[in-house]
This record gives sequence, structure tokens and C-alpha cells, in this order.
Amino acid sequence: MTTHRVTLIPGDGVGPELTEATRRVLEAAIATSGGSFDWDVQEAGVDVMEKAGTPLPPETIESIRRNKVAIKGPITTPIGTGFRSVNVALRFELELYACLRPCKTYPGVRSRFDDVDVVIVRENTEDLYAGIEFETGTPDNKKLVNYLNTEFPQNKKIREDSGISIKPISRFGSERIIRFAFDYAKANNRKRVHCITKSNIMKFTDGLFLATFRDVAKEYPDIEPWENLVDAACMGLVQRPEEWDVLVLPNLYGDILSDLTAGMVGGLGVAPGGNYGTDAAVFEATHGSAPKYKGQNKVNPTAMILSGMLMLRHLGEDAAADKLEQAVASVLGEGKSTTYDMKPSRDDPSAVGTSQYADAIIEKLEA
Repeated sequence: MTTHRVTLIPGDGVGPELTEATRRVLEAAIATSGGSFDWDVQEAGVDVMEKAGTPLPPETIESIRRNKVAIKGPITTPIGTGFRSVNVALRFELELYACLRPCKTYPGVRSRFDDVDVVIVRENTEDLYAGIEFETGTPDNKKLVNYLNTEFPQNKKIREDSGISIKPISRFGSERIIRFAFDYAKANNRKRVHCITKSNIMKFTDGLFLATFRDVAKEYPDIEPWENLVDAACMGLVQRPEEWDVLVLPNLYGDILSDLTAGMVGGLGVAPGGNYGTDAAVFEATHGSAPKYKGQNKVNPTAMILSGMLMLRHLGEDAAADKLEQAVASVLGEGKSTTYDMKPSRDDPSAVGTSQYADAIIEKLEA
């Protein structure tokens, strides 16, 4: 019997409720293959901020480094003020360079589409999300504006009241995320990999990403390489979703298109996510912490449960992962024991709570 030591981060807001439902479901799923989990529970988020002085205590990061695998509940990120995103901090601290976001339609989930099965592979550490910004009016901003206007007079003059953000994209970072996408496609019998850029305009950043894609694609002759501009990709996804397969994108486009494709399959409530690095992987629901619903046993845990399914595959527990996905699909398809957001009306009295939805999935797994 295999026991997997995994860091478990409950999160804040509705995170602890979703995490508890997911924990119970994952234990039932892996038991079908004779395995088990040894959970290393760690804290992160606003609830630990006052006690630890940080939303991401060092012991939490060390736990993930030690165990190499973690699953976490949603964590609040203040908008405009407060601490930096814990999710972003984890990606940089652990060099989790690849964000995997499968988006797939399941019968029973309300959607305008019925034939979506795409995978977003997003670069996690470069691009505009590197956070290299210069606030308007600051000394550094003024120096940079003056330098650019003086040293590059052939460019259009930059206004003195401009905020400036720098977009770094390296060949190294591009190659490892593109190779990750092709390796994923090969391992999962996918037919093509789409490279999504705006390389017709940003020729030295997105252009580098595209050139690297062309080089790497030559090593995978059995997988069809497609090249798409990001604006055309948005239109194509909603017009012909059946044509799209694995999409590899720089950080910003990956963030945007992962939410677009999640919307195509029913929303963030059913969209799982995993962040992968060379030495660690962290799995998480892709939605927020919804603090207004805290303690109400109301929020849909599907996204986190399916993130657990991705974790099972990462751990080599493919049989358990398959059974879990089948159980989730069965409960969603029946439409009886589902949360309020899965019902035709949000006031539907037949809606069940977070815990009861998990019970229904466990019942399928144990049948």
C-alpha cells in the first residue's frame, strides 16, 4: 500500500470547507487503489496574517519543499492594497513555472457549449506578471522616461506622466514551458499544441516565444503545431471550440484565456488547476475565497476536487484519478446532489451543501 505525504493548506474564506470536502473525497478515491494520504496541514492566508505576521509563513513553504506536493484551498488576495498574492508568491518561491488549466464540459453543468476539451498551459514566472513596474512621478520613473526618450529618439516620445511596466520573456523560460506543453500533449494523446502570442506587434518578446515554439515543435513530429494570435484565438475558441486542444501561452494571455475557457465550460467553479515546477507541484481551485459565504456549507467544491484529480495523476495514481473523475461526472450528470450554482435556479430547494455534494461523490466511489 502506497502512502503519499502531501502538504494540505486549508486557505481562508470558504477554503477550509472546500478543503475538508476535497480531503474526504481524495481519501475515498485513493482507497479504491489501495493507497492513502499522510496530510501535512499548514497555514496560509488572511487568517494566519495576524499571528505569523505574513500570509505565507516560512514553515508552509518548507513543508511544500519537503513533501514536493501540495493542495491548497482558496486564499484571499486584497485588490489594490494589502499583502501580495499568496498564489503568486508560491509560484516564485518554488519556481512553479507551469500552470495547467484543463477546461472540459461535463453533462449536467450549465454552459452555452457542449464540445469543449481544451488545456491551457500558462507560463507562470515571466511576462508582465514579473511585476517590474515604475510608478508615474517617482524618481525611477522619471529617470527611465528620460533615458528612453533620450537614447531612443526614433521611438514615439513617452509622456512624462506615464506609468511603465516591463515585459521580460526569455528563451529559457519560453523553452521550458513550451516543452512542458508538448510533453503533456504526448503523454495524454493530444493531437496539437497551439502557440498563442501577439508576435505581429511585440516582435522581440512574443516573437521570441514564437521562435522558440517553432524550434521545440520540430522535436515532436507526431504533434501538430499551430500558431495563433491571442485576439484571433479568443474568437476562434468561442466559434469553433472543437478545433482547439493544448494551448501554450505567455503569462498574461494564459491568465486571460484560462478564465475565458473556464467560462465556456460552466465557470471557475468547475475549473481545476495545477502549478508545476522542477521540484514541486501545488494544486488549487482556480476561483477566489468568497469570504461572504464562509461557514455556510454552500460553495461548490468541484474545482478543488478536480484539482485533486490532477494531483492524483501527478502522483502516478491514474486509476484513482479516473475513478474520481467518473464519480464527479456521474453526480453532475444526475443533477440531484449538486450545489445551488449547478441548479437551473439559485433558489432551487433541491440544492445540497458543500459537504453533502462530497458525500454523493464518495458514495459513487464506494459503490
